[in-house]
Amino acid sequence: MSDREAEALVAVQTALARPPVVHAARLLSWFGEHSAGWLLLGVAGAAVDRRRRPEWTVAATSVVAAHAVSIVVKRVVRRRRPHHAEVQVLAGTPSKLSFPSSHASSTTAAAVAYGALTNQPLVPLLVPPMMVSRLVLGVHYPTDVLAGAVLGAVVARGVRRVVWGRR
Repeated sequence: MSDREAEALVAVQTALARPPVVHAARLLSWFGEHSAGWLLLGVAGAAVDRRRRPEWTVAATSVVAAHAVSIVVKRVVRRRRPHHAEVQVLAGTPSKLSFPSSHASSTTAAAVAYGALTNQPLVPLLVPPMMVSRLVLGVHYPTDVLAGAVLGAVVARGVRRVVWGRR
């Protein structure tokens, strides 16, 4: 961890870690854990929108793929979660590994895939709150969430391209 990343993390927590924000961040964390909330939205879309069920299935698959790839990268990189005297860890995590953020990966994949499917600009609506929530909770460094978001976007676009071509 660089001193600048720790300073940035402390600055985010100092500015934002108030009870309502921490509560919202914990809800986002719970929803995004193991990409479950995003996967359930994809399954619901496939169940409701029968005409586009294959597209919803591919979109949901990209969410799971982004989460899986992020876990593999975490195990290769092995960066430890924030551990600094001024950083408050405000949520539990399933592992001690930090890079990249799986929450940012799966959220970005969902925003890209479901946004393309619904023709809605979901990335600016969904991704920044999840990224900031991981910093507020003190469980990731800024580069963890940035890398996670990039990874999620690449995986979502890659899955779509592999399955549908340039469609």
